[in-house]
Amino acid sequence: MPSFELPEFYTPYPARCNPHLDRARAHSKAWARSMDMIDVPQHGTVIWTAADLDAHDYPLLCAYTHPDTTAELLDLVTDWYVWVFYFDDHFLELFKRSRDLDGARAYLDALRAFMPATGGPISRQPANPVEAGLADLWSRTVPDRSADWRARFAESTRNLLDESLWELANINANRVANPVEYVEMRRKVGGAPWSANLVEHACDAEVPAVIAASRPLQVLRDTFADAVHLRNDLFSYQREVHQEGELSNGVLVLERFLGGSAQQAADRVNDLLTSRLQQFEHTALTELPALLDEQRIDPVARIQVGLYVKGLQDWQSGGHEWHLQSSRYTKPRAAAAAPVLGGPSGIGTQGARIASSLAATAPQRLRSFSHVPFQPAGGLELPALDVPFALTLSPHLEAARAQNVTWSAAMGILGEGVWDEGKLRAADLALCAAGIHPDATAEQLDLTTGWLTWGTYADDYYPIVFGRGAGIPAAKACNARLEMFMPLDPTELPVPVSPLERGLADLWVRTAGPMERAARRALRRAITDMTASWIWELGNQAQNRIPDPIDYIEMRRKTFGSDLTMSLCRLAQHRIVPDAVYRLRPVAAMENSAADYACLLNDVFSYQKEIQFEGEIHNGVLVVQNFLDCDAATAMRVVGDLMAARMSQFRDIVAVELPELFDALRFDPATRAALQGHARNLENWLAGILNWHRGCHRYAEADLISNARPAEAELFGHPTGLGTAAVRILRTLQEAR
Repeated sequence: MPSFELPEFYTPYPARCNPHLDRARAHSKAWARSMDMIDVPQHGTVIWTAADLDAHDYPLLCAYTHPDTTAELLDLVTDWYVWVFYFDDHFLELFKRSRDLDGARAYLDALRAFMPATGGPISRQPANPVEAGLADLWSRTVPDRSADWRARFAESTRNLLDESLWELANINANRVANPVEYVEMRRKVGGAPWSANLVEHACDAEVPAVIAASRPLQVLRDTFADAVHLRNDLFSYQREVHQEGELSNGVLVLERFLGGSAQQAADRVNDLLTSRLQQFEHTALTELPALLDEQRIDPVARIQVGLYVKGLQDWQSGGHEWHLQSSRYTKPRAAAAAPVLGGPSGIGTQGARIASSLAATAPQRLRSFSHVPFQPAGGLELPALDVPFALTLSPHLEAARAQNVTWSAAMGILGEGVWDEGKLRAADLALCAAGIHPDATAEQLDLTTGWLTWGTYADDYYPIVFGRGAGIPAAKACNARLEMFMPLDPTELPVPVSPLERGLADLWVRTAGPMERAARRALRRAITDMTASWIWELGNQAQNRIPDPIDYIEMRRKTFGSDLTMSLCRLAQHRIVPDAVYRLRPVAAMENSAADYACLLNDVFSYQKEIQFEGEIHNGVLVVQNFLDCDAATAMRVVGDLMAARMSQFRDIVAVELPELFDALRFDPATRAALQGHARNLENWLAGILNWHRGCHRYAEADLISNARPAEAELFGHPTGLGTAAVRILRTLQEAR
C-alpha cells in the first residue's frame, strides 16, 4: 500500500489538556448512547460500536483543543464533536458508499428543520441519530448566544452538511478537485469554520459583529480552517484514500496536480499548512491590531477578540496532539513523533518539539521576505492559453477609443504624471471593453471602458503615489474619500478634488443612477473591496513580503477588480435572479474559476513588467516560485497548469453542474435563461480579456521601454537588482526639478 512518512510539522505552541477530561469521556459516551449512535444498526449497518467511540476518543480532542473551558461547556462541545464525526461516518455508510445522490440530498434537506435560526422550539420529530443529536445540541447551545453568532453558526453548520454533496458528486464522477477548488470547498465540508464558531462559545467570547466580516477576522478563520484540514489530510490519507475511496484529500489533490509521489505531495501539503499557520500569525500581529484601533473597539471587546485568537491557537496545537494519539486514522509510518533534530517523542512531548519545529520551517518563512526586486525577468515562454470561446468585438470600438481619451483628459487622469496619453492609448482599455461586452450600445461601451480605465489607472496610481509603507495612512484616507462618491441613495455628491474622485463620481452617477438600492450596494461593495485590496498590497510591499499562495489567489480576485466587472455583467439579470442564487456553490464556483483564470492570465503576461520594471511582488508566478522554491520557468508552467484546471472546472460547471442545479431547485425558465446568459457573459469576459492582453501595448518588453519616461528607459537598460529602487527614486526626483 502506498504510504509516506509524516513531515516535520510547524508546532510553535504547546498543547495543554483540560482537567475535566474524564468527566467529558463519561458524559459524551452516555450522550451518544442516548442518541442511538452506539451499537444501533442504521439501515442494517452499525456505524459505531462502543469500542469505536472509545478508540476515537473525541473527549481527548476537545480537552486538548479547549484546555481552559469549564466542565459544563467541555461536555457540550464534546457532544458537538461526537455528533459531527458520527454524521461524517453515517453519511459515508448510507450515501457515499452507495453513491446515492438523491437520497443524500433529501437527508441533508431534512436536517434544516433542526436548526431554527431564532433558537426557538423544534417541532419535527427526529428520524435518525443525526437528527436527534442536532436537535438536542441546537437547543442547548444557540439560546445563549447573540443573533449575529447564531447566524454565523447556522451558516457554517449548513455548509459542512450540505457541501457533503460536493464530495459525493466527485466520487460519482471519479473526479479529483483542483487545488484552489479543494481549499475553498474543504473549508465548508471539513467544518473548521464551524469549529471556530464553537471556540467563541467555549471561550464565552464572541467576536464583535462590527468586525466579524472584516478581512483580518476572515483570514484568521480561513487560515485556522485550512491548517486544521490540511493537517487532518496528512493523518487521514491512508484511511480516506486507500480504505474509503475518498477523493477529498489534499495529499491526493497535490499528488494528481503536481505529479510525483505521495511523499512529495505530502511534503507540499505540509509546506502549505506551515504557510497558513504563519499567515495566521502575521494577520493576528499586523492586521488585527490596526483593525481594532480603526473600529474603536472597546477594551472588553478587545479582550474577547484576544481570547478568541488564543482559542484558535489552542485548537491548532491540541488538534495536532490528538491526531498523534487517536486511533481514528491509520497513520503513515510514524515519523511525527521523531523530530528531525532529535529529542524526546511520544505523548505529551509536543512542547519539547517547538525548537526543532521553528528551525525546520525558518527557511520557508525567511524566503518570503528576501525577494530582491528589479531582477531581469524576460524570456519566459507563456503557457498554453486555451480560452475556447468565440471572440466578438463591439462595432463601437473605435468610437470608444476616441471617447476614452477625451473622458480621461476631462477627469484629469492624464495630468498627474502617472499616465499620459501615450500610456492610455497603449493600454487600449476600449479593446478590452469591446471584447467583454460585445453587445453593448455605444453608451454602455463608453461606460464599461470608463470603469476599466478608472480601475487600471487607480491600480497604477496607488503604488506610485503612496509608496512602500509610509503612505498607507494616506491611502486609507483616499479610500475613505472615495466612498463618499458612492452613495446608496440619490444625493448631492461632494466636490471631487482629484482625478480619482472625479472619475468615480462621474461613473457612479451614470451607472448607479438607474439601479435599485440592492444593486447599488453590491456595486459599491465590489469597488470598496477592490480599493481595500490595494492597501493589502501596499502593506506587503512595505514588508517586502511575498504573499501566502492561498491568500494571494483570494485577494487577487479583488486587486484585479473581478467582482466589479462581474457586477456589471450581472446588471441585466439583477431583477430576475435573487442575490441568494449567486451564493449557491455552483454559481459562485463558476465565477471564481473564471476570475482565477483571468487573474492568472494577467500575471503571466505582466510577469516581466511587474518583477523587472516595477519591483512588484504581487504576481502569481512569483508566488508559486517562492512557495515551491523553484525557478521562474517551472513556476510559469505550474501557473499554466492551474489556469487549465480552473478553465476545465468552469466548463464542467456550465455544461453539467448548472443544468443539475436548475433541475434540483426547479428554477423557472426566466431564472434558467438569466443564469445561462450570465455564463455566456463570463465566456465573453474571458475571451475579451485574453484578446486584450494579446492586442494591447502594456506588457511586452519593447512596449514597456518605449512607453517609459526617458529616465525610466535609461534605467531599464542598466544592470538591475538590489539597490536599483533607490536609483529610480533619485532619477524621478531629478526629473521633477
